[in-house]
Amino acid sequence: MAVTMNDVAKAAGVSLKTVSNVLNNYEFIRPATRQRVEDAIAELGYEANLTARSLRSGKTSMLGLVLSDLSAPYYAELASKLMDAATKHGYRVLVEQSAAEGAAELNALQGPFRQLTDGLLFTPLSISADAIAERAGTKPLVMLGEHIMDPRFDLVTMKNEEAAAALTSHLLAGGRRRIAVIGATPEESTGTAGLRLNGYRTALKNAGIPFDPALVAPAEWRRDTGAAAVAGLLEAGVEFDAVFGLNDVLALGALHELLIRGVRVPQDVAVAGFDDVDEARFASPSLTTVSPGMDEIAERSMALLLDRIAGRETADAGVHVKAEFQLKIRESAP
Repeated sequence: MAVTMNDVAKAAGVSLKTVSNVLNNYEFIRPATRQRVEDAIAELGYEANLTARSLRSGKTSMLGLVLSDLSAPYYAELASKLMDAATKHGYRVLVEQSAAEGAAELNALQGPFRQLTDGLLFTPLSISADAIAERAGTKPLVMLGEHIMDPRFDLVTMKNEEAAAALTSHLLAGGRRRIAVIGATPEESTGTAGLRLNGYRTALKNAGIPFDPALVAPAEWRRDTGAAAVAGLLEAGVEFDAVFGLNDVLALGALHELLIRGVRVPQDVAVAGFDDVDEARFASPSLTTVSPGMDEIAERSMALLLDRIAGRETADAGVHVKAEFQLKIRESAP
């Protein structure tokens, strides 16, 4: 005969509710009680019937997370923080990597992945707001990032323009006047790259310095392309005394290229990034960057999604949240 939750409760000397709380990994359970329940589960060989539980409750206690590229340090660190936040509330997270492909993003909205989860944290890069609205269904959905900033959807993001302006102003205050930007095209004004470039242009304008499109180098957001972009600027004879990589991996690639070419950092060229990934602290020299409030993004997006699932947040319009940022001033641009 199969072991039941009642059997576990009797063996552990606790209530059925306590067994359920342990199985759902609720945070506020005394360690000794949790240990008794876990010991009883192991001794009796109890296996939870997740399918039956979800049919009874209509909930799976699973959340979905769709990101474009888990090899990118920012996304990897954000995913880890979101999983920690979910665990505190008794949820687990299923992660899907979309590779910024429209078909994969649409499948995450409608396929089995969506059916297995109670709500979705979503970073779309390819599909439109209307395409999402057509397929979003009734389960809660919280957007992360800047690709879709639509009043129909809940959104948690960062202060891209304000933070980029603050970082550029810091470089200007250090006497830099020819600040190269890596990771955008001169005409961009939307999306993550465009918003950060807007902040850079605002800081230049406030300082009375004209915008020079020759200082803006397009590049995919990777280390190797950051290095290649700086190499291209040097070989083209573009003069610059600072580099602003629109994310940290671009800046780290640029830093590497400058150092192997004998350019002193920060004496000759200051280098700064954006995201404050863990690697930035351990670069040599350590990287000045923007900390965009990753902890706050994780906590607030998780809280908003769970409030929607539980019916605690009932606003018809999307709730939009922008996390606070900090400048992390380090050796590469003191």
